[in-house]
Amino acid sequence: MRSDQPRASGARRTGPTEDERLLAAPVAGPDRRPSASDPWRVLRIMGEFVEGFDTLAGVKDGVTLFGSARIKPEDPMYAAAVETSRLLAKAGFTVITGGGPGIMEAGNKGARLGDGHTIGLNIELPFEQGTNEYVETSINFRYFFVRKTMFVKYSIGFVVFPGGFGTMDELFESLTLIQTGKIKHFPVVLFGSRYWKGLLDWMKGTMAAERKIDPQDLDLFSMTDDPAVAVQALTTAREQLVAMAAEGASHGRYGNF
Repeated sequence: MRSDQPRASGARRTGPTEDERLLAAPVAGPDRRPSASDPWRVLRIMGEFVEGFDTLAGVKDGVTLFGSARIKPEDPMYAAAVETSRLLAKAGFTVITGGGPGIMEAGNKGARLGDGHTIGLNIELPFEQGTNEYVETSINFRYFFVRKTMFVKYSIGFVVFPGGFGTMDELFESLTLIQTGKIKHFPVVLFGSRYWKGLLDWMKGTMAAERKIDPQDLDLFSMTDDPAVAVQALTTAREQLVAMAAEGASHGRYGNF
């Protein structure tokens, strides 16, 4: 559901979310069969995709910022996210976040300070996550997988600040899509070396060392503590995409489908 009005965060909602209903396992028993409502739920899912595609169709040069909703304005990472998104906006990027508090709020705030367009893609959760006051275009999703599709489709890269399970989910899904060739020339920038160092050491010393990933997969992302460096990575990726599009057009490789 699209909304242009911020929603305040609040207490735990009553009743299950739509994701909970969708993912609930059927009750075991000899007469077990799929829920009668599941086929009809496809229509609601389709409607969310249509709304997302329609609302975001004009977005170009989008960059999504991920990070913890629990980070407060006095945290240094909040200020870093504000400055990073401000520089992104000044460079002509559209800043996209999850629309909530913490790093998401900082990202939307920075984009406004940089006179850029700012988007919040919120999600229905067991507890109420409000839309922060800096969001200009807001969509409230019921299904995580629809929302995650929008983050990837309308971004040319991610900047990932310190966060929890949700942040890790977005990080590793993006790396999987890059590794498997689903998205190309898509920079993933980890911001905050002190926070990410332990994870990177484990990926190098365990995942890569035991050949669970190729050592070259560690080049799929970069890490920095400098907002300007993060923005430069996105600027370089944009230039590469523009060059690829121009080359493809000159050879007639891209058209309307």
